[in-house]
Formats: sequence, C-alpha cells, structure tokens
Amino acid sequence: MDFIEINKVLSNQIRVDILHWLKKPEDNFPKQIYVPDFSDGVCVCHIQDKTGLSQSTVSHYLTMLQKVNLLIATRHGKWTYYRRNESEILNYINTLSNEL
Repeated sequence: MDFIEINKVLSNQIRVDILHWLKKPEDNFPKQIYVPDFSDGVCVCHIQDKTGLSQSTVSHYLTMLQKVNLLIATRHGKWTYYRRNESEILNYINTLSNEL
C-alpha cells in the first residue's frame, strides 16, 4: 500500500464522493442496464451521470482510485463496472489509525 498516493487520490471531494456512493450503490444509482445487480459494481455511465462531470474526467478519477486499489474494475462487453475494494479500504483505515 502506498499510503501517500492514496492520500493524494482522496484529496479530491468528487473522488471521495464516488467511494461514498459505491458503499451503497442500490441507494445512490439507478438499476443496472446490462447486468442483473450491483455485485460487479456500477457502470461508469451511472457514475458519470451522478457527478455531472465529463466522461474523460470521471474515467480519469476512476482510474486513479483503481491504481491505488480502492476500486475494482470489471468489464462486461464494452462497459466497465466499478466497486469498492473493501479489504484495501479497511487496510488503509487501519494504517491511517496506526500511523497517525
């Protein structure tokens, strides 16, 4: 875990919001179109709609979150779905608690 890199990624409110929304996707996003449920995460298109940002910006944010292992990406055809990596988030929280 790169503690400093995670902190950098979490220094943006929208990226923190995305993690928060993905904690309870059924409460924050519409029903999935191409998959039956949220087990593989939320389609990028729904995340983009919720943020109101451009597709390129949202994709960049999601890639950043994925690179520090806070998100897991799953492809279904041409669509990418993102879900939280709960074990890595817990690891980060524990590291934060122990380090500071």
